Amino acid sequence: MAHDNPHSDDPHHAHAHLPPDPALRVKALETILTKRGLVDPAALDEIIDIYQNKIGPQNGARVVAKAWSDPEFKARLLADADQVLREMDIYGRQGEHMVVVENTPETHNMVVCTLCSCYPWPVLGIPPAWYKSDAYRARAVREPRKVLADFGVTLPEGTKVRVWDSTAEVRYLVLPMRPEGSDGLDEAALAALVNRDSMVGTALTSFPEGTV
Repeated sequence: MAHDNPHSDDPHHAHAHLPPDPALRVKALETILTKRGLVDPAALDEIIDIYQNKIGPQNGARVVAKAWSDPEFKARLLADADQVLREMDIYGRQGEHMVVVENTPETHNMVVCTLCSCYPWPVLGIPPAWYKSDAYRARAVREPRKVLADFGVTLPEGTKVRVWDSTAEVRYLVLPMRPEGSDGLDEAALAALVNRDSMVGTALTSFPEGTV
């Protein structure tokens, strides 16, 4: 019937036609806003480039590598991440209050945002689609070991999994365990071993296959 959807031809209700997948929704919204002249695609590309290549996982990797190399720095980082990160000129929106949690043989840490997609942009850049997905947000707390298995991570039975729920007030960075055999590497080489997912807790750090 003609009145089943009174907003079907109303451009102000375009959100009703957005796809359910988060990545597709973002693209659809970008297209709608661009057509209306509300956003500049070039400006969006520049913002994405900044967070991917200048404010991205390489910042977090630099922090992790320094913590692996300098016990005093590591102690300060775990005690007051905000102060240490500011000294390294790593701070900004979505990272106003940071807490660093350390992985050990006894405890593996994993980060989620169950309410939305709070994420530490200054140290990790733009959050991946899976981090924002309903499935990850719901399952990470309920069945963390199964979620880790989906990412290819199998922990020893004696290792406890601790899940941290990010909020608008506090965001977390996981300090992964240093790979065995990396004692002779400098900070730059160590940073190359660190990937984004290991700093969220959904991956482990290791040497690339064939390098050891």
